[in-house]
Amino acid sequence: MKTPLLCLLLVCVGATLAYSQTKTDKLLTQLLQKHPDKFKRFMEAPDKYKIQILYTQIDRDKNNQPTFKTYRYQLNAAHYFNPASTVKLPATLVALEKINRLNLPGLTKETVMLTDSAHQGQTKVLEDKTTANGFPSIAHYIKKILVTSDNDAYNRLYEFIGQEPLNEELKAKGYSSIRLPIRLARFLPIELDQYTNPIRFLQNGKVVYQQGPVKSNKDYKNPTPILMGKGNMTNDDKLVMEPRDFAYSNTFALEDQHLMLRAVLFPETVPAKNRFNLTQEDYRFLYQYLSQLPRETAYPPYDEKEYPDSFVKYLLYGGPTRSERIPEHIRIFNKIGQSFGFLTDNAYVVDFKNKVEFMLTATVHVNEDEIYNDGKYEYDSLGFPFLRDLGQVVYEHELKRKRRHTPDLSKFKLTYDKPNP
Repeated sequence: MKTPLLCLLLVCVGATLAYSQTKTDKLLTQLLQKHPDKFKRFMEAPDKYKIQILYTQIDRDKNNQPTFKTYRYQLNAAHYFNPASTVKLPATLVALEKINRLNLPGLTKETVMLTDSAHQGQTKVLEDKTTANGFPSIAHYIKKILVTSDNDAYNRLYEFIGQEPLNEELKAKGYSSIRLPIRLARFLPIELDQYTNPIRFLQNGKVVYQQGPVKSNKDYKNPTPILMGKGNMTNDDKLVMEPRDFAYSNTFALEDQHLMLRAVLFPETVPAKNRFNLTQEDYRFLYQYLSQLPRETAYPPYDEKEYPDSFVKYLLYGGPTRSERIPEHIRIFNKIGQSFGFLTDNAYVVDFKNKVEFMLTATVHVNEDEIYNDGKYEYDSLGFPFLRDLGQVVYEHELKRKRRHTPDLSKFKLTYDKPNP
């Protein structure tokens, strides 16, 4: 007879094994194997390149209602990858939710938002010359996050929401992998990210909402070390030959990323728990800037040479080093991440001409010397080509895939800031 303690241990062991199990489906394996020139080196070294892929086929019924079938490759939530800028999507959603929850006269995502400082390491934002009116707002921060993945814009949303609410609200929605203890690209001592700035929202010069400085009461460090590589360059350029510990870094598993994007694009198809409290106008706003290209953006205006179409479109188009324009009939609604040799793209792809739609989320790791924070990663030679080729192979498969009903994709045909020149 098993004792209660033994039963509990067996349950815990079983849960750990299930959590750490790597899942791969035949279809994605076959698609990769058909192109050894593109994928052989990656398939032969899965531990080195840390590839994980989720591919969702979307089919519509006669009433245009979608159904989803997802295929996995090397998917394992226990295998850490640095999510980098992909964490900006959940911050935009929780920020919009907070505005809606406050429900105050004069407070919208377009309201002027002024950030002050009240603690070590904090910085002020009292103007923004990249906006039409010269002042920052939640809406403008979100635009900069989604169009060019602006780091400071994320940090301002992080400060508006607060470290603890950001983490706890996302976990309460079922995104259990999420752990967001830090601002981005600030390199502050970890304890300083627990403190967030005082903020005021003004309409016609009058305060409509303000919040004081806040300190998180919880520790979001990973409970165990996450050791990777063989060396790490410190912030003062000293090489330490020991693995880097990512325990204080952000975490956002691929499956949660995939689910969250679906919750934004197809909210009615996910459990209510996973959805966000957004208005129809919020959704339209998100769809626009998830897919808008830098050259289509009026505020701020972006130089196409510095910000080509592919700047934050890694799947199919290969990232910021490629200059070709994306065809007008293709739109990619996505959020990317690039950091410490990790490249990730979480995307919904629409081809209006050929009536094709699919979701594709993937991550790959390129760090040949296994030294972190030295700026030497094989993004251009390995990482971006892998994501470009993966996107193109799946897209070609989708072009050939038979569908019983032609999808009506008009929901995702949008008006952008300015016409293509």
